Formats: sequence, structure tokens, C-alpha cells
Amino acid sequence: MCDIRDKVLRSAEITPFQRRVYLALLEIPEGETITYGELAKRVGCRSAQAVGQALKRNPFAPDVPCHRVVAADGSLGGYNGQRSGEQLERKRELLAAESLFLKNRI
Repeated sequence: MCDIRDKVLRSAEITPFQRRVYLALLEIPEGETITYGELAKRVGCRSAQAVGQALKRNPFAPDVPCHRVVAADGSLGGYNGQRSGEQLERKRELLAAESLFLKNRI
């Protein structure tokens, strides 16, 4: 069985930049978040928007947890290219589920 890291590493459908972003995102622990800007720095990029575009195209979601990336002001930002509606609610639900899961493990 192939884990998500292997899928990302082997995928011919993503760019090298997307691969760096997705692999860095796999390092963010469950229940934690990171900003688009901080993720950009981690992959050696100056553009939070470029990271957002890579996440918008994430074919591995939610296994590559792009829902853990938030705006610099702490707001949810977007999800699947949407800044409101069902997709943003889905991001909120994923983050809440991770938080509840962590609380129940303690």
C-alpha cells in the first residue's frame, strides 16, 4: 500500500512547486494551522498567493491537509478556490473535527 507521501512524490500530475508545497504541508501536525505566507517561506517562495494557487489545485485533499492553511490574520482564507459557501464550511468542519479528535485523545 502506498502512503500519501509516496503518492505525492510519484505523481506526474503535479508541478515540482506543488510537490514542495504538498510535502511541506504534510509536516503540519493534525489540529495545527499555518499561514499561507509561512508555508511559502518553508518552500522557499516569496508568494503566499502562489502557495494558495497550488493548494487550490491539490488533487490529494484532504489527505494533503490544505485545510490547515489559514490567512495571515487568522481567518480561514479559502478552500478549494472558494472564499465562502460550502467549501469554506467544509474547511471549518475539517479543522473542528481534528480539534475534537485531539481533545478526545488526551
